[in-house]
Order: sequence, then C-alpha cells, then structure tokens
Amino acid sequence: MAIGVWQLLLDMGIMLSVDQNLYFQDTYVFYQFSSDECSYLYCEFEREEEWQNGVKLLLQLVPLIPAKAGICELSHQKIEDSEESSDEILARLTSAVQRELAAVIALKARKSAIEQDEDDGDKHVIVAEAEGVPDSQLDEEVATVQVKEQERNVLVLKKVQCCGPAPLAGGSGSAESDWRYVVVSGTPEKILEHLLNDLHLEEVQDKETETLLDDFLLTYTVFMTTDDLCQALLRHYSAKKYQGKEENSDVPCRKRKVLHLVSQWIALYKDWLHEDEHSKMFLKTIYRNVLDDVYEYPILEKELKEFQKILGMHRRHTVDEYSPQRKNKALFHQFSLKENWLQHRGTVTETEEIFCHVYITEHSYVSVKAKVSSTAHEILKVVAEKIQHAEEDLALVAVAFSGEKHELQPNDLAISKSLEASGRIYVYRKDLADTLNPFAENEESQQRSMRILGMNTWDLALELMNFDWSLFNSIHEQELIYFTFSRQGSGEHTVNLSLLLQRCNEVQLWVATEILLCGQLGKRVQLVKKFIKIAAHCKAQRNLNSFFAIVMGLNTASVSRLSQTWEKIPGKFKKLFSELESLTDPSLNHKAYRDAFKKMKPPKIPFMPLLLKDVTFIHEGNKTFLDNLVNFEKLHMIADTVRTLRHCRTNQFGGDMSPKEHQELKSYVNHLYVIDSQQALFELSHRIEPRV
Repeated sequence: MAIGVWQLLLDMGIMLSVDQNLYFQDTYVFYQFSSDECSYLYCEFEREEEWQNGVKLLLQLVPLIPAKAGICELSHQKIEDSEESSDEILARLTSAVQRELAAVIALKARKSAIEQDEDDGDKHVIVAEAEGVPDSQLDEEVATVQVKEQERNVLVLKKVQCCGPAPLAGGSGSAESDWRYVVVSGTPEKILEHLLNDLHLEEVQDKETETLLDDFLLTYTVFMTTDDLCQALLRHYSAKKYQGKEENSDVPCRKRKVLHLVSQWIALYKDWLHEDEHSKMFLKTIYRNVLDDVYEYPILEKELKEFQKILGMHRRHTVDEYSPQRKNKALFHQFSLKENWLQHRGTVTETEEIFCHVYITEHSYVSVKAKVSSTAHEILKVVAEKIQHAEEDLALVAVAFSGEKHELQPNDLAISKSLEASGRIYVYRKDLADTLNPFAENEESQQRSMRILGMNTWDLALELMNFDWSLFNSIHEQELIYFTFSRQGSGEHTVNLSLLLQRCNEVQLWVATEILLCGQLGKRVQLVKKFIKIAAHCKAQRNLNSFFAIVMGLNTASVSRLSQTWEKIPGKFKKLFSELESLTDPSLNHKAYRDAFKKMKPPKIPFMPLLLKDVTFIHEGNKTFLDNLVNFEKLHMIADTVRTLRHCRTNQFGGDMSPKEHQELKSYVNHLYVIDSQQALFELSHRIEPRV
C-alpha cells in the first residue's frame, strides 16, 4: 500500500527521483520533493522554523532537479480539481483502500447534491433519483478502476450494486454498504491477489466474496494450470513480505486466508485433487508448512485441525491412492468399444460399475450395467434374458477393429478381454460358431414379447429416475467447464457428463426400438400410451433428462410416421402428449421448459444438452482474454450457469424401491435394448406400416 502511494506521488510530480527512475523503489534510490512542492504556499507548516530548516537540509543533500513537464500544478489548486481523475488515483491503490475512498467520494457527492437541492427546489426529483441509484451517474468517474503495473493494466474492477443490507431509513446508513468493486478482467496473479485481499476469516463470507472465490475455483483451469495455482498459493503463504513491509500481526491472517482458499478448493474438487500429481505434492507441502508455523502462530491451530480433517483420507492412503475404501466415489466408466473411448481415471477397481455395449447385430446392442469384475457368463446371462434366447445357445465374442475374433470363455473377465481386443463385444449363436457370424438383422425384427406392457408406469419412471440420478449426482461441476473449453466430450475429465448425455440418447432410441419391434398394431398402440404415461411421470418426478428423451423418442421420424398407430391413440392421451410436447418447444430459447424448471423444487435432473448449450453460448459469444487479461466477467457467467447443478442437487431423492420386489424393473432399466441406426429404424417402420 505504501509503495502504491509513493508511486502516485512520483507520477504526479510531487516527488522526483534523483536517478530519474519512473517507478518507485525503496532500496538504494534517492528522492526529493519537486521545486513546486518546496515553495508550496498552501502548506500549513511553511511558517515553522523546523519545516524551513528541513527543506534547506534536503536541498543541501540533493541538488534540486527541475520539475517534469506536464505535471499537474498543485500550487494554487485543491486536490479534487487536479487533472488526474479520481479513478486514475484509485487505480494505484489496493482494493480495500479503493472501496474506502470510493465510499467517501460517493458520500461527498450526495451531500453536494443535497446542498444544491436546498438552493434550488426545482431539482428535487433529480436528487431523489440519484439517491435511489448510487451506482449510476453520481460516481461515474469511479465506475471502472484500472490497476496498472509498469504502464500496463493488470486488473480491471467495476462498481456494482452491493447485496449487503440496505442503509437504514433517515440516511444513517453509509454509502459503503450500497456498492462494491468486482473483477472485470486481470492477470491470473492479480485476480488471485485481489481474491485473497477480499477474503475475511469469519465463518460466513459476504455473498460477493463467496461468489468470487467460487468463480475462481470453478474456472481457474481456463487461464492457469493446477501447478501454477499451487506455486502461487505457496508463494502467498510463505512470503516474508506481502505488498511491501508487513506487520507481524498480518502474517497469520494472510496464511489463514490461503488455507481457507485451499479448503474450499479441496471441498469443491473432492477426489480430483488426489489424482493430480501437482496438487498431491502441493497438499503435502503446505500441510508441512502449517505444522511448522503452528508453533510460532498458535492461531493457526484451528485451520490445522480443519486441514487434517480434510486431508485425512489423503494421508491414510498415500500408498494406495485408489483404495476401495475411498467412500462414495460414484464413477461410471464407459466401455463403448465402437467409438473406442475408454475413459480411465486412475485404476478402475473391481467394485466399480461400467456400461458395456454388447452388440446383437451391426446396429443393435444391449447396454449392460455391470461390475468390472463381471465374467462373460454373467454378461451373457443378462443379454440372453434381454433378447429372449436360451443362454446355452449363445456365446460372447470380442471382435477387434482389424477383424480378428476371439470367443470368450464363461469364466473370462469380459471387460478385460474386450479391452485387449480393442473392438466390440458381440453375442453369437453357437450353431454358427464355426463361422462366428452374428445375428442377422431380420432375426431381431421378428416378434418380441412386450415385457414393458406388464410393468407399472410409475415404478418404471422411478427406476429411470434412480438410474439417471446416479449418473447426474456423479458429475463434477468442473466437467461442464472441461467439456466446453476442450471442445470434446470424451476426455478423462468429462466421463460422467458424457455418460449422462449418452443415456439420454439411449433412452430416446430405446423408445423407438420398443415401438418399432412390435409387429401387432393393438400392442403398438398400448406401447405408445405407456410411453406417454411414463413421460408424464418423469416430469412429475422432476427427471427432465428422461422426460425429454422419451418425448423425442416418440417424435422420432420413424415413430411419428406410424399414422395407423397414432389414429388409434385415445383423445385424452393425444391431449396429454401435446401438453408434454409444449415443454420441449424450442421457441423463445426454450422458454416453456425454463419457466417450468424454475418452479420445480430440488432435487431435480435438468435436461443436460440444454444446460451445455447455455454454457457453450456464453463461451462462443465472449472472448476468454481481453487485451491479454482474463475476461473474468465471462467466467463468472459460465460459473453461474454451472452452479445450476449445485442447486439441483441441494436435496437427495428418497423413496428407493425394494430391490427384491422390483428386481425385474431394475434389470430392465439397467439393460436397455437399443437399435442405434436411424436407417434400421426406418426400415422397421416401413415394414410394420408400409406407406400406401
């Protein structure tokens, strides 16, 4: 703070450098007051003998140098009339001082307006409007503050309305509580420094500081690496001096602020930090530093205990970072060998669950949810039940992309074998095992019994919700950031998000598949009615992901063209479906959906593709960097949208069904049969209802 003040004096020409340096230094550099300042008649000490002797002594020690050209003349002016504007003066001070000075300026402006109002009654309305809008024209000159270092902007702040308590009636409140400065843009280092300055150590942060902290932690990977953040935090924690000479009492305060930020970081990223080498080393280092400092600064004991609690799991598992005892790590791995996007995040334990696509034909598969340790026999049992073939007549074969085929034995680990094959898993008929040919497409288009017709629609919707919730609840908020900025959805940091998106596509295709594989018109009508009811139940259970998927499945071209089927749908079901369709109307930026979603109380599952669209729109419509500074306003908007996930997961879904009573429903929902080719679906559609 002192350095900033001296730099301001140097820039204004009040003080001059003997060596003609443009930037203030406090070591081995000499300064003197300018000639104008030495003869400044406005000084209240000018007639005192001690003052005059002091000026003479300075002049003897250092020869007088001429004043810089173009400096502001202060000899007969008040400070507020200087050529340098208020925002330029504020720009050189820390955020805390900026807020204090800005509050004084705002208060002074109000008093001047009130005094002017008393002299001129005609301006009463204008003054009242100004008081009601403290962040408008009154203090326009300090609405934006630019912090400079070496003539280069390093931080840009903007004045906004403060969310704190409003001043009391009668004018007893101060202008300070009305507004504050927020980060517009800046360098990563200055944004972090400003954040640490704004933090206070009470248990509850003010809303603006809490939001800034959350914005920074959610989006820092956009503009700096985790290693850069770790090194910066260590520098702030261990620095002997901070913004110049620091009082001893401020040292533990600064350390506690850094520890508070680290605690929030760990709480937000959870196990992700334990999987990053830089962050693991950082956590060990800063923990050792806290242990060393707690003896010199006993006030850190509370933070040390909290840090021990947070890092307890990490310290217990230093040898096996991926121990099965890591509790509640709900992570699904996608083994969709067709796309060859096997996402690994560390070692996949045997207890974790995966999605395994077992292809029946070239265009249809069963999506099997099973443990990594599942054998080929266990996988085959599920598939055989799904396609209604005798298990003993079937075999699983891993087919590599090169065309090489390998039959899986009953006790083989199906997943590990498929990984080695790096291709697809097919189910084959043993009577064709010599040639290892898969099912023909027309075999699966034959009559299939409609198991879904005998299931309770509410319970089926509830199982869909439980399945979707397990995926949705596993998504890290940062996955939306990685998904948007990496421009790909198959990276190791977007596993759970990609699975939920794929699930939405699978449910849509499942609806069309079930309807189009039904050859009897009467049963097909019953199926359509069933899916309309399931969609309505999904909406009632606040599962908008499956709701959208089912409605889109019914609107698939291959289903919507079934005129004979839709003609036999009762009017009340058509009306219900029309109402459900209206929520998926994309007009006015999906206004119908957004309005309905806002009214729903959490917990709820949003339609994820639309949420991703919102984040992508913000990303593509705004530059990430402005004049080589991080555009933090853009990152705030993205973080604000991402926090939708947090709001949706405020509470947990309850009322899980008994596994014993609903095993059939769980098995059905976990193992959907899907035809993933639109061409194959169209062929089925024209087969059951030929165009006249």
